Amino acid sequence: MKRIGERIKKKRELMNLHLNELAEKVDISASALSQIEKSKSFPSIFTLKAIADALHTTIGDLVGENESLTNNPVMLKSDIKYIDQNETGATLFLLSNHDVNKQMDTYLLRFAKGSGLDGLIKSAYGQVFCHVLSGEIRFDLNEKSYLLKPGDTIYFNAKSTYNALNNDDGLSEMLWIQSPPSF
Repeated sequence: MKRIGERIKKKRELMNLHLNELAEKVDISASALSQIEKSKSFPSIFTLKAIADALHTTIGDLVGENESLTNNPVMLKSDIKYIDQNETGATLFLLSNHDVNKQMDTYLLRFAKGSGLDGLIKSAYGQVFCHVLSGEIRFDLNEKSYLLKPGDTIYFNAKSTYNALNNDDGLSEMLWIQSPPSF
């Protein structure tokens, strides 16, 4: 339980939030949050939920419920995790193991013919780097379109307006890396 404070501080710093900014978001004093981060006091479940929400994480992550999973930096191809598929036929896969301390998320986006990004990346913030693995992807970024082919990359602020569409007659795949993590 003493590591809750460490986890809160690390998540807060990853989001570039000052202590008083997070304290204001969760409606507690900066002094109280400082005491929590130093493990000199423990938050109520309501405060912990407010902190988790403000840091775009879960109470489970803050209390370390999955820390035993963090000892393996390798993800075998057979262990890649399916996340979601949208109505257009694009599929999202997670390419890394859960780790409360990771500073980015890595995904494989597989676009069926005619499919797009619609709704697959729901809560991206921070920065995003994409690398086209196969096919051809039209990437729309801030009202400008780019035609990306295998080996091409794009890097942008996730608060930008963006979309990706398969521009190929077959399957297209793209590596999507975002920091900080959102899942």
